[in-house]
Amino acid sequence: MNEIQLIRTQLSTEREHLGAVARACASVLGKASPAALASGTPLEAFRQASVDYLVCVLAWFEERDRRLAALLGQYGPEHATRDALEDALSLRGRSREALEKLEAAFASGPSDGARNLWAEFAKFFDGPWASRRDAVDALLAHNTRPSDWRAFAAIDADGILEERSRFDHVSRTLPAGASLAAPPVLGG
Repeated sequence: MNEIQLIRTQLSTEREHLGAVARACASVLGKASPAALASGTPLEAFRQASVDYLVCVLAWFEERDRRLAALLGQYGPEHATRDALEDALSLRGRSREALEKLEAAFASGPSDGARNLWAEFAKFFDGPWASRRDAVDALLAHNTRPSDWRAFAAIDADGILEERSRFDHVSRTLPAGASLAAPPVLGG
C-alpha cells in the first residue's frame, strides 16, 4: 500500500466512524429521558464520549478543507481542477455546519426538541455533509501527488492513535442494545 492509499484509508475510516457515532447519538440520545442523562449516569458518559469524538474529528475535517483551499493557489486560474475543487468546497455541508447542529443537539438536553435536533444532526451528516465529502473525495481521487495529500490531510501516527482511542471510548460507553455498526445497504 502506498502513502496516498494509507491516507485515503484513514480518511475513510474516520468518515465511517463519524457516521456510526452520529447515527448512534440520534438513535440513543434522541429518545433519552432526563433522568437517564443525569450527571454520572452511563448514558451521560456515552453522550460526552460521543460529542468529544464528533467535535474532534469534525474539526479535523474542517481544517483539512481549509488546507485544501489553500492548496488551490498552486493551480492556475483556468485549471479545471481548481474550479471543480472550489465548487465542491463551496457546497453546503461543511463540517462547521455539522458542528453547529451538534452543538444545538447537545445543548438542548432531553426533550422532544432534543429528539428532533439529534435526528436533524444525523440527517445533515448523512445528507449534505456526506454528499459534500463525496464530491471532494471524487476530485481528490485523481491527485497523485503525495505531498498534496500530506499537506491537506495532516494525518500522522499520533492522530490515528487519537482517533482510534476516542472511537474506542465511545464503543466502551455504548448503551446495551445500541450499535455502531453501519446500517444495512438496501438493494445490495
